[in-house]
Amino acid sequence: MPDGQHTIIDVHVLLVRGDELLLTQRRGTYGGGMWHLPSGKLDAGESLPAGAAREAEEEVGVRIDPAELRHAHTVHVAGSGPVPRLGVFFEARRWSGEPHNREPDKCSAVEWFRLDSLPDDVIPYPLAGIRGYLDGVPFGLLGWAEQPRPVLA
Repeated sequence: MPDGQHTIIDVHVLLVRGDELLLTQRRGTYGGGMWHLPSGKLDAGESLPAGAAREAEEEVGVRIDPAELRHAHTVHVAGSGPVPRLGVFFEARRWSGEPHNREPDKCSAVEWFRLDSLPDDVIPYPLAGIRGYLDGVPFGLLGWAEQPRPVLA
């Protein structure tokens, strides 16, 4: 990795209502037409749960107490942009407000889907976090090439 590159930290929110998950449909160049989770980059000086709660409010208009968020999965991603990303996924089962589209320039739809019947066109990055959550796996990798094993003399 060239000097000066870093890892971007993203927070993702799995809004779960019974056996349903809220997804947003992307508009624009990144994943246009595909489904995603409410998410975004962590701001400087912000804790992971506070960032996740902020993103949920900014994107879908729900207020979540950061203390109510449960860590669900973390994925280290390569190939989803110019630098690696660390995606931290939180489950929310309690919030105030009804989810709606607060970013129509970035999002064309907000819909609930059954956890056992997600759409086929979910962006691979959030899908990795959703699958990790559903499988109860705390950590995963996405897009990293296998590292060669050292040859023993």
